[in-house]
Amino acid sequence: MAPGAALPPMRELAAELEVNPNTVAAAYRTLRERGVIETAGRRGSRVRARPASTAREALRVEPPEWATDVSQGNPDPALLPPLGEALAAAAARAARSPVFYGDEPVDPGLARAAAEAFAADGVPCGPDGIVLTSGSLDAIERVLAAHLKPGDTVAVEDPGWGSLLDLVPALGLRPVPLPLDDEGPLPDGLEQALERGARAVVVTGRAQNPTGAAVSAARARALREALARRPGVLVVEDDHGHGIVDLPLCTLAGATDRWALARSTAKAYGPDLRLAVLTGDAVTLDRVRGRQRLGPGWVSHLLQDAVAHLWHSRAVDPAAVARAYGRRRDALVRELAGRGVPAYGRSGMNVWVPVADETGAVTALLQSGWAAAPGARFRVASPPGIRLTVSPLDDVGIPRLADSVAAAVRPAAPRRYA
Repeated sequence: MAPGAALPPMRELAAELEVNPNTVAAAYRTLRERGVIETAGRRGSRVRARPASTAREALRVEPPEWATDVSQGNPDPALLPPLGEALAAAAARAARSPVFYGDEPVDPGLARAAAEAFAADGVPCGPDGIVLTSGSLDAIERVLAAHLKPGDTVAVEDPGWGSLLDLVPALGLRPVPLPLDDEGPLPDGLEQALERGARAVVVTGRAQNPTGAAVSAARARALREALARRPGVLVVEDDHGHGIVDLPLCTLAGATDRWALARSTAKAYGPDLRLAVLTGDAVTLDRVRGRQRLGPGWVSHLLQDAVAHLWHSRAVDPAAVARAYGRRRDALVRELAGRGVPAYGRSGMNVWVPVADETGAVTALLQSGWAAAPGARFRVASPPGIRLTVSPLDDVGIPRLADSVAAAVRPAAPRRYA
């Protein structure tokens, strides 16, 4: 069956196949849990347009060698710290004191530093409240799996992180779009998602991918008020922008009984450092720890020690990195506005440009030497757009890219991203 095709009603199919209706219901449930089909109330069940087995990475544009790639969402290598000294220090410590089965999974020094950083940003956390995972997505997956069951609904930002939008149906969960603007998720959109039965909400505090949104203090208060009326909802925050953004974190931590907040080292220190620090309520952390012990057990102490060395040596100047990305991002938004093209990018390294035709815009940009990310990788129900990463850009490239975008798109200027 083709994507979008409707499945027959269960009783009709049971009669046609001469089996018990419960057998068909069980088969449909299995397909739904695997993310192959989705159920839309009275409209019945349909084959998912993008099954969980089909990654959104398939929508990636493969740029020719002569094109500038602004589609990947990677940090600027020039802003990443050298790792040689940190890795050497980690290796030396491993030689002195190897880690064995049964040892503590989290280095106490790393836990203290992470807890202090969380507390400084208003996130309730102590040294015992730290779990380490292999990146933000690993953290989010473990938290969702700790509380939800197949068929539960999760509110996800729209547009939002493509990998998360793939993960949710892969876990057998149902995404419900959460519209946002420059200040983060819209309170009325959150209310609607909760009314639709969302058991969990995933929010990006800063450097939202792909729009660059950052939750403001006023927006955080409004969201916390809505969540406080539903204390059973799980709130998951992704603060991957820590270390590359100069805007303060306005957290939702503690607005409900079950919550978690993850910080990855990927953007500030390098994507290959597969480490994220996770904190949350005691029940959530206990469940994640317990399940982790039955799988990988712990995150390598070589990575832990390398990251701790980078933190203690202040290998990254967050303010300088934030200024570098902010200058390029703001310049691109300004250059696009001067050409009549609305664009969004309040924080982080990405700029979101609403367009009327994604395929046409991406194709035209590729022909002019730029590889842009099609918005379909990041959307559930929001209008079309393209994402541009400013990491590879310099003062000469920014106006050139703006010229190419202006020639490639027909401006669309919605008040909201959705």
